[in-house]
Amino acid sequence: MRIKGCVSPDNARAARDVAAWGDKTKAALASELAGEIYGLDVLARNIEDHDTNTTRFLIMARDPDMGRRADHMMTTFVFRVRNIPAALYKAMGGFATNGVNMTKLESYMVDGSFTATQFYADIEGHPDDANVKLALEELAYFTSFLKILGTYPAASVRD
Repeated sequence: MRIKGCVSPDNARAARDVAAWGDKTKAALASELAGEIYGLDVLARNIEDHDTNTTRFLIMARDPDMGRRADHMMTTFVFRVRNIPAALYKAMGGFATNGVNMTKLESYMVDGSFTATQFYADIEGHPDDANVKLALEELAYFTSFLKILGTYPAASVRD
């Protein structure tokens, strides 16, 4: 049997789509609640890769709250490197030299083009921390776009 993946905006939407299609050869990875809501049968439970998988939820606000709300903070941002040789390497250097731990770095092509790449990153620390401030200043030098999406208390599992 061959399984072919299909992209969906979220798992509950995938369950809704499977229910609407009414095709017994189609399935969705979704919560039991989504299956119950859309009248689907559970084929398998607990299929995660690791039992420590977690889901992150974001709180969006019109006006950012960049205030420090805990001793251990996280900062999330997106950036695009300038189109110069070793731009990503150089952009990341400031985090290493300033002792800032980067916990996530994901890349995305911009407009389906190989000439522009946007990155999504999480770091430990707050933009007002001296070492984070220096790292972000160095990052800004090597980027054509940098936007801090938010800063928030680190999860207790990080302590």
